[in-house]
Amino acid sequence: MLNYLWAFMILTGILYASFTGNLPAVTEAALDSAQEAVSLCITMAGVLALWVGLMRIAEHAGVMRKATDRIYPLLHFLFPRIPKNHPAMSSIAANCIANFFGLGWAATPAGIQAMKDLAKLENELTMNHVPQSSFSKDFSPQTKQASGKLFPQTEIKKTQIPAAEEKSASTEMCAFLVLNISSVQLIPVTIIAYRSQYGSPNPSGIIGAAILATTASTAAGIAFIKIMSFLDWKRGL
Repeated sequence: MLNYLWAFMILTGILYASFTGNLPAVTEAALDSAQEAVSLCITMAGVLALWVGLMRIAEHAGVMRKATDRIYPLLHFLFPRIPKNHPAMSSIAANCIANFFGLGWAATPAGIQAMKDLAKLENELTMNHVPQSSFSKDFSPQTKQASGKLFPQTEIKKTQIPAAEEKSASTEMCAFLVLNISSVQLIPVTIIAYRSQYGSPNPSGIIGAAILATTASTAAGIAFIKIMSFLDWKRGL
């Protein structure tokens, strides 16, 4: 859908420039923008390489693991179904920490890995689900134990339910997406780099506004996550 939108905007601009006699200006702007795009990519590649490298060093030094333990109470509040030592928790923590320092690009690899880990967790929870039977509801453990001795064939077996389709996102995946988009940023490094690239006299002047805006968006995101979790709980999901 987004590709069609971009194509429509480009064609509309070209056609409008043709009818108004500004086609040479469109060509000149396209060439200038291409040059700026290459220069910006080189600048951002250096920033990305620096911070991704620092994140990798912190991971191998054990800093990320300690940080995960520190923020685990908050992550458990947001994702109560994820076990503490599950790989998804570490990936989510790495993504949140990178976003906290405004490293949107550096947070992308951890975000992708977190989504993969959450998909595996959802499949594990689905495959290991044991439905409640009328037998287990109506009889006490002593009665079921005695019945199992008298009638061995009545043992309750764990049934496997087909894993959810890959196109269906779990509650945790949706919650993580909301948290990732609305994450609090202490130092918006990416925005500062953009402002510096385009000649801003005070690139870091955006810090205060970024903290206020992302704090408000994160609060709204957390409220939305808990409301949806409560609705899922009421529906028995």
